[in-house]
Amino acid sequence: MQLICFVFQTTYIKNTTIVMKNLFKVSALALAFAGLAFGAKAQTSTPTTPSTTSTTTKSGIRYSIGVEAGLPVGNFKDNYKWNLGGSVQADIPVVSNQLFVTVNAGYNNVFGKNNIGGVQGLDATDFHLIPVKAGLKYFPISNFYVQGEAGAAFLLNKSDVNANKSTAFVYAPQIGVQFPVSASSFIDAGIRYEATTKYATGIDQSKVNFIGLRVAYGF
Repeated sequence: MQLICFVFQTTYIKNTTIVMKNLFKVSALALAFAGLAFGAKAQTSTPTTPSTTSTTTKSGIRYSIGVEAGLPVGNFKDNYKWNLGGSVQADIPVVSNQLFVTVNAGYNNVFGKNNIGGVQGLDATDFHLIPVKAGLKYFPISNFYVQGEAGAAFLLNKSDVNANKSTAFVYAPQIGVQFPVSASSFIDAGIRYEATTKYATGIDQSKVNFIGLRVAYGF
């Protein structure tokens, strides 16, 4: 009985440590981006002239920092249960307040299931991903948008998940709402389907497919 308790405590501490490390990575990435964005915003604004454009910088670029979560779909859900991460995004205006070019980068941890297929001790190893995407964001009506992005998703622990590729093509159609909370900030909430090509040749379960939610603070 003491041995079982010891094994349980050791496993719990290990899993908690992994999650905390991943959350630290997301937080560090978000803070770094915030520092760069605020620095750029300070350089492009003047102290005597307030911004007159709601939810944009003086140059028209919108920055956002978001938290993401999702549920795997397709064959991928056989071995994985959910994902958690964060991302930073810049929306660059093409047509004022209606059409934007987006650039997005983030981190995602996809959590593996335990005792797969009812086999005791057969656990799926987490996927650690850095997706980098670009695309278009279009507002057909005020505050509602449709968005499409594509790019590359980099797998950080290829050998741990028995993959033979560390990079895969990723695409993500999304819809969402964006509404101001002040003269210079906004909330962006979007739901998307995200999918990659295979990380392991010939294995469909190595395609990372999920329905995701992103809630972001923009400025």
